[in-house]
Amino acid sequence: MKRILFCCLLLTGICLSGCTGQINQPDTPPSTSEESDVLPGSESEESTEMPPKESTIPGEASKQALTLTIDGIAVDVRWEDNDAVSELLDYVKDAPIVVHTSAYQSNVDGTFVLHIVIHKTQKIIYASDGKAYIRHGVQNSPCDNDEKLIRLHLDKGLSSYEDEYTQSNLDDLKSSRVLCNFLTQVAPTTTPYDWLRRQKVMNSNAHISVAGVLLYDECPQATLPKQSAIKILRYHTEEANGTRETLDVGFPITIEGDIYSLIHEAVQKTKEIVETSGVVGESDTEIKEYPKITLHEIITNAVLHRDYSIKKDIQIRIFTNRIEIESPGKLPGHITLENILQEQCARNPKIVRLIAKFPSPPNKDVGEGLNSAFNAMKQMQLKEPKIEETESNVIVTIKHERLADAETIVWEYLQSHNTISNETARLLTGITDANKMKRVFYRLRDQGKIQIVEGTKSSATLWERAQSYVEDETAEQLSLF
Repeated sequence: MKRILFCCLLLTGICLSGCTGQINQPDTPPSTSEESDVLPGSESEESTEMPPKESTIPGEASKQALTLTIDGIAVDVRWEDNDAVSELLDYVKDAPIVVHTSAYQSNVDGTFVLHIVIHKTQKIIYASDGKAYIRHGVQNSPCDNDEKLIRLHLDKGLSSYEDEYTQSNLDDLKSSRVLCNFLTQVAPTTTPYDWLRRQKVMNSNAHISVAGVLLYDECPQATLPKQSAIKILRYHTEEANGTRETLDVGFPITIEGDIYSLIHEAVQKTKEIVETSGVVGESDTEIKEYPKITLHEIITNAVLHRDYSIKKDIQIRIFTNRIEIESPGKLPGHITLENILQEQCARNPKIVRLIAKFPSPPNKDVGEGLNSAFNAMKQMQLKEPKIEETESNVIVTIKHERLADAETIVWEYLQSHNTISNETARLLTGITDANKMKRVFYRLRDQGKIQIVEGTKSSATLWERAQSYVEDETAEQLSLF
């Protein structure tokens, strides 16, 4: 049974390391675009997780490379003298792979199972059969032709469509109002030829790259149709999907132009549509407002980081209770839904760098955009945006759903925590002013719900549930019996 278990681990580990590991083999393209999380072995759902142990299998691995922590004791998984584990170690001996392992013990028969996680990486790696694989759900799909390998390189950010050259040339661009105005303000002594060559958006044949067209052409959509505009749709419904019947008259609206103008016009038009579209509320017609900074940052992110090789325009779908912004392309490189607010990876680094040189650029090129968008929603007492990834798109949904009021948030926090500080409460509620947060605490104190923790004062003040309120609640619960 245990030999079968480790054989399953070997097959899964080899497959996944081919997809997501970091094997630096020369002249081999890298492999997966998704994080893999595998629990081989026991099919029983009744298992207890033991304390996790991170293990590293390096090229010059010692014999104790893979270990489990069982009841606080590190156990070498090779103690079984298992051939499958030996093969796994041999497979990775020439190139480091970092794996995260945890031990699980079945409540049924006491069997220990190794849980191995190999994280998404920006590299592409061939598996032992010489193929690169992409993980789709529980299946591994081979990249067995040039088209699939090119798509994998684009999805991982190893190459960018922004560097492809178009049929547009210097003669088409040198009289562009966008480029002329930019150079007048930023580099007045530089000619269009010199600037475009210096920034590597024009080749020796004077052809302009995708990045150059998007940044400096007055109408990039003439050169890049169906892949460089923004469509805005307005639906009078809260349903999951808009239909032709619920699409408002006069929509969709198409926004075109260079990407600097595209971003500003799309944000302004979206805000204008939302503010002039009253919906029926509980008592009267109401306007659903969204923070402008949230709209700006998410639309900017969609334009700058979309996959321009996909012939599909960005869509902004305005519903009565939410806004959806759909950007073509998967999350680039090592970015996942879990780390997107902490990590950075530009699919189009040249576009990101060059648009930051415009006066009053839409981005700061320091990776703070999405965090600003999330914080603005919290400050407006709205729930944070939701990010989803499909097979070919990233969709950000901005819902118009109110957070609970500050008093409720603090009180609910204290149901599962002993104390709360001013700083913690501000992070939870989105309130930025410490004095305003104090007033929330005072209102709860006046209601007899909370009290200051004895011995804490001033900026270090902690609050806890009032003892009298706890006793009253306990007495009320007992009376039910």
